[in-house]
Amino acid sequence: MQQQQQVPVLVAGAGPVGLTLALRLAQLGVPVQVWEREDRSRGEGSKALCMQRETLESWAQLGFGQQVADRGVAWALGRTYFRDTELFQTRLPATDEHFPPFVNISQTEVEQLLVAAVHDEPLVTVHWGRSVTGLTSEPSGVAVDSADGVRRTAGYVVGADGARSSIRRLAGIGFPGHSHADQFLIVDIRARLPFPAERRFWFDPPWNPGRTVLIHPQPDDVWRIDWQVPPEFDLDSERSSGRLDERIRQIVGTADYEPVWVTVYRFHQRLAERIAAGRTVLVGDAAHLFSPFGARGLNSGVADAMNLAWRLAEAVQRPGAAEDLLAGYVRERTGAAAENLAVTDATMRFMVPPTEDDRRARDAVLLGSVDDPAVRARVDSGRLAVPAVYQVPGAGPVAVGDVVVGGVLPDAPVEPVRATGARRLREALGGRWCRLLLWGGEVAPAAQHRGHAPECQVHVLGADERVPPGVDPVVRDRTGRVAARLGSTPRPVLVRPDGYVVQDR
Repeated sequence: MQQQQQVPVLVAGAGPVGLTLALRLAQLGVPVQVWEREDRSRGEGSKALCMQRETLESWAQLGFGQQVADRGVAWALGRTYFRDTELFQTRLPATDEHFPPFVNISQTEVEQLLVAAVHDEPLVTVHWGRSVTGLTSEPSGVAVDSADGVRRTAGYVVGADGARSSIRRLAGIGFPGHSHADQFLIVDIRARLPFPAERRFWFDPPWNPGRTVLIHPQPDDVWRIDWQVPPEFDLDSERSSGRLDERIRQIVGTADYEPVWVTVYRFHQRLAERIAAGRTVLVGDAAHLFSPFGARGLNSGVADAMNLAWRLAEAVQRPGAAEDLLAGYVRERTGAAAENLAVTDATMRFMVPPTEDDRRARDAVLLGSVDDPAVRARVDSGRLAVPAVYQVPGAGPVAVGDVVVGGVLPDAPVEPVRATGARRLREALGGRWCRLLLWGGEVAPAAQHRGHAPECQVHVLGADERVPPGVDPVVRDRTGRVAARLGSTPRPVLVRPDGYVVQDR
């Protein structure tokens, strides 16, 4: 057994969540080792497809969010059909935020960008082909054993190793929940089709009677098609019989197409009994599994990573605060996971009714929705992911203008003035503990939030306010959007490294 020097954080799993966590920790000055059981990144197919705005903001902080957004297909309209009738449209509101609400891009492409980024990051070391076989708690951390005979002691171990997480199993953490009986056939095809760049969802279409179909656009004329299929569905038989081609032809007609990726999934709804045990922490699919309708899987995993990264960085630097820091992660991200489970469970119960009585009730809603808007509101084709709003301990969410304490700080355009070249509000904050002040003629004294002293104060000037002497960094709110979102209150806003607003005390 090769014993090596202790590393502050060891991450198991080099998927998008594990690598996002590793890069953010490195950005915060923490060395990280990543152990991945595969011998290389084996990205294939679209998998997670819809990247939510806050996920893009997180990746922008790591240096490649704009690249993902530029490469992906932005969409702002979803249509839901019952048979041949369009029931309703979901139009995502246009804003002046940095990124669109959703961008469609294959998880495979995102993984390639992440692998390239960690290759250039000296504080991150990735060991491909190294699987975890043992965990042992030690006074100063966790000893991790690998199948190739390496033992490494880490201050903290993070399981980002997916639904079949070895870290979760070795830590003795249960994974209760359930799996859906129906399967879903997922096909990526490349074809030039006269389809618009929008999400389209069908209940009971003629070409998949009694079940559902979902279509999403991707870059380079690739389309993702999801068919709900019965439990006994067999992909090999579907291919050999020619039925797979028939399915695709029912949607694309006579157009030429090329299959890019074909797979069958059974969706799961699970939440780990606990997402942290001592110095072992779970993120992403290792901690929770949701059905994908609403895009709550990878997006929630990236939110896990960004929440955990600053906490682990501070735990490494302030060991005495580690217990409270990890307790905050558990409280916030368990709450977010429970909400995602409730939302996706309701969607799946509507899509795949568990009993015949439920199916009859669901079908009555669909039939009634054709003519009755009140009934139509009960149709559930997936509520789209939004960033979690964390409960403020001892109180509910508190509004500060358009900003919610416990929620993500909205972005807005700004004009750089002094000590910053930032042209976006979130960019000006720099991913640090930062105090945001609308300029009022005085520099407010620095405050702390539970031991966190702000690392910066960003002053926001109005369109006509002069630049005050001796104050920086400064940005100008030329459009008035920052003031509109922060409201008229003079109260400063304290923002965490993960972009969440907390109470300034």
